[in-house]
This record gives sequence, structure tokens and C-alpha cells, in this order.
Amino acid sequence: MSKRKESMPMGKKKRVKRTSESDCNTTEKEDEFEEEEQQQQQQQKDELASKITNTKANTTVIDYFTIKPLQSAIDHIRKSICSSITEFKFNKTRVRPINKINEIPQDSQTILYWMSRDQRLQDNWAMLYAQRLAIKQQLPLHVAFCLVPTFLAASLRAYRFMLKGLREVEKECQQLNIIFHLLLGKAENVLPKFVEDNKVGTIITDFSPLRVPRQWVDNVGKKITKIPVVQVDAHNVVPCWHASPKLEYGARTIRTKLHKHMNEFFTEYPPVIKHPHTSTTHSEMKTIDWETVDDSLQVDRTVNEVSWATPGYTGGIAQLESFINERIMSFGTSRNDPTKNVLSNLSPWLHYGQISPQRALLIVAKLRSKYKEACDEYIEETFVRRELSDNYCFYQDNYDNINGAWDWAKKTLNDHRKDKRTYEYSRDDLEYARTTDKLWNAAQIQMIKEGKMHGFLRMYWAKKILEWTKTPEEAIEISIYLNDKYNLDGRDPNGYVGNLSYCLSCGIHDQGWRERPVFGKIRYMNYDGCKRKFDVKQFENKYSCL
Repeated sequence: MSKRKESMPMGKKKRVKRTSESDCNTTEKEDEFEEEEQQQQQQQKDELASKITNTKANTTVIDYFTIKPLQSAIDHIRKSICSSITEFKFNKTRVRPINKINEIPQDSQTILYWMSRDQRLQDNWAMLYAQRLAIKQQLPLHVAFCLVPTFLAASLRAYRFMLKGLREVEKECQQLNIIFHLLLGKAENVLPKFVEDNKVGTIITDFSPLRVPRQWVDNVGKKITKIPVVQVDAHNVVPCWHASPKLEYGARTIRTKLHKHMNEFFTEYPPVIKHPHTSTTHSEMKTIDWETVDDSLQVDRTVNEVSWATPGYTGGIAQLESFINERIMSFGTSRNDPTKNVLSNLSPWLHYGQISPQRALLIVAKLRSKYKEACDEYIEETFVRRELSDNYCFYQDNYDNINGAWDWAKKTLNDHRKDKRTYEYSRDDLEYARTTDKLWNAAQIQMIKEGKMHGFLRMYWAKKILEWTKTPEEAIEISIYLNDKYNLDGRDPNGYVGNLSYCLSCGIHDQGWRERPVFGKIRYMNYDGCKRKFDVKQFENKYSCL
């Protein structure tokens, strides 16, 4: 594979190295530089948030907050945009070909949406494109999900969250005259026969930048040689391949590119409607035996489901509604305090594509006049940082290992590879929270019990694993394993970038800081720094035992 370019920031001042926000020995010059850099970043954030607020989607008089519940308001707004996707100007830049076939066979009997990363019907550009094509061709519409029995370190917790969401998709398909299929096995093994049996005219699938899903798509493209196979990025606001043609250096470099495309892509969604063309095989469809499907999974069954998160689109919208009604007003000031319940907690639903991040952004942007700081930070996290993570995983083959680090980070870690560790813990010690650090243990226990760890503590958690393991490679391996096994939002670009590569040891989307043992120039965090930010004891007491 050819070497990919990195987009480097131009004209930047040389960075003055410092240790951390908690370092009391920083000079006045260093503090001034840090403040200036933060001001520049904040100016960019303000400009992007303002652009979002002033796009056509947000200057149109649309009221999300009069009709209750929020799901009803969203349904009403979709219908007010247009009656169906056929009346909507679909941006074809969202679509790219997977194989070289352009013509739909004349004897085609259906159009297929191969659902993968984006597990919802509404607010889904891939689904909308599939319905648009099916209506144009006057053909029935089918949706298929290809279920593999194991995926990376995903546990029963993750699979059941996903499967319960898919059951909701199945019910909605029935209401909309669309046939849903759950196919057991890799797509490359089960789709060719499905295509032949059902005389599929075109396959539309969604987009993931991760290695395994990309291989699935590539393999299907090689095996399906008689009909078009196309891909639609239904996960990002700006399609990943359109936002940038190369690996971006950081938030600063991609933010301006996303800004440029806002008017083009940040729009409201039209509705997926009751499909006007009925399949002749509709009455022959077998009911999915979900219990048998569950039994077929080859996963760790010791990781239990969580009670706080209701899977599926309906549960995700309810979580979004509680955020905008109860927590967003404190999000700007308290989002880095793990003792405060102010986060959106939407990452599980976003990870499985059960709700659309673009929908969440459309709603939050409407509140910017009331909660500017909170909305700006939410836009930064949900738009810029998420799409930066997809960019990194799409253009960097080594997104889950140390070879994906910037050169300066690899050098500094190698320089300190043999430094003495104060403590060394095994994977079992870390997994079962058997360290001397009560805060770290509490964060690990939160992840085990709730399937989610507070974002601020994910940084601390990952950096301590580097400090307590023999090599950076071991630290990355353990972090990925634990994150993927317990977190509902594991196996995600945000995990590899935001909480593993950058926070742990690779310096992704960061720069060097003052050198110290083990970490070298990697940004450092410590217990005392956390104590200055929030009530550490309160958090430790809440998660004191498994």
C-alpha cells in the first residue's frame, strides 16, 4: 500500500515544552504560549460552531422543542422537509463505487441496503440513497445485516446491545414495507447467494474506516461482479474521503476543511417512507429466531448487559432528549468532572449507528444562543473529533499499534523503553482493578459495571497503563483489549485515537511536552492533577469494589 501523506500545520510557532497542566514549575513565557494556543483553537471552534448555526438547516424555522417527545418532533420535522427522498436533492458526493459495474441489470427484482455500521433506518444517508434508487427503478427494497459470530474482543454485552437495536430495525422495516434479513456469516460468504436468489440490482452499503469492515466491503466488491456495489458514508457529516484526501495532523488542520463543507453537507434529513413497491417474496420470509441467533454467538458471556442504556433508535433519542433537557446547560463547565452527570452518554448509540450524530448536532446547534460554551464543546467533540478519528483510521493502516504513531512519539518512547517502572502490573491485575491507585481502579470498575468510562478518566486510565507495563506495545495491546471487551463503544475509531493512541502513548493529534521517565515527551497526567480538577474521593467511593 502506498505511503500516505500527513497534513502538517503550516506557519506554526515552535512549541515550548511543558509537562502538564498540573506542573507548578512552568515559566510565564510557557503559560503565555499555552494561553495563546488555546485562544487560537477557541477562535476556530467559535467560527465552526457559528457556521453550523448559520447553515440553511439551522436558519430555517424548525422547532425541535415544542412537540413532545423529541422523537415525535423529529418525525414531524422530517416530513416538513419533503414527502420523500425523491423530492430531496441528494448529494452524490456521499457515494463512491466499490466495483466497476455501473449498469443495473434489466431483470433486477430488488435493491439491497447492506446495513453494517449504521444500524438505523431514519437519518441514514445510505438507507435514503437505497430507497431513492429503489423508487426510481420501481423495485422493492430489502435490508440485510451480516452477523459474524465474533468480532475483535466484543463481548455478549456489546452483541446484545447491537442485536436489540437490530430487532427494532426489523420492526420498523415491517411498518415501512421493507424486508429485513439477518444473514449469519461474513458478507463475502453469504451475500453472493442472496444476490443471486433475490435478483438484487444494486448493493448499497455504509462506511467504516476500520480494517476488518473495510476488508468485508473489498471482498464483496471482488465477488459481486455483475451488479453495482456502492458505499455511502452515513456516519460522518462530511464524507470521510471528501473531507480530506490525506491523513490530518490534528483538529486544527481538519477543522478548517470541515468548515469549508458545512453548507454542502450539514442539512436536515428527509424521511424514509413506506416503500411503494412490495416484494413478491414478502409472504415467504422466515421469522428471525433471535434466541437461536444469540446462542450462536462465540463471545465472552461473562460480561453482563448494562441496565442504564436502552438499545436501539428509540432508546438513543430518549437519551439525547434527556441530555438537552437536563444536562447540556452544565456540559460546558463540568464535562471534565467525573462526579457530575452532565455528559450526553450517547457514545454507545453513536457507535452502533443507532442514532445519527448529524441529527444530534442539528438539535444541539439550535440551543447555541442559550448555551454557547456547552454547544461549542459538544460540536467539537461530536463533529470535529469524531471525524478526525475516522480520518486517522482511514488513512493510517497502523491505527491500533505503535507504528501508527508520529515519528517524534516513537522516538521518545524508544528512548525511554528501558526506564524503570515504579509498578508493573499484569493484564489480569489491570482487568480486575488490582492496582495501588484507587482512582484508576474506580475508573476500571466503572467500565466493567457500566460499559462506559467517563471521557476525562479514559485519558488518565490509558496513560497509567503505559506507566505500569513493560513496553508501549504491551500497554496498547492491554488497553485495546479492555476497552473492546467492556465498553459498549469499544472497537471504534474514537477509541483507537481519542483514548488509546493519543491518550496512551503514541502522541496522535498532540505534540511533545517536557521529557520525563517512561513517558518521554508524551503528555502526562497524574493523581494530584486529578485531585485539583474534581472530588477524587467521591468518585473512588462510588466505584470502590467489583
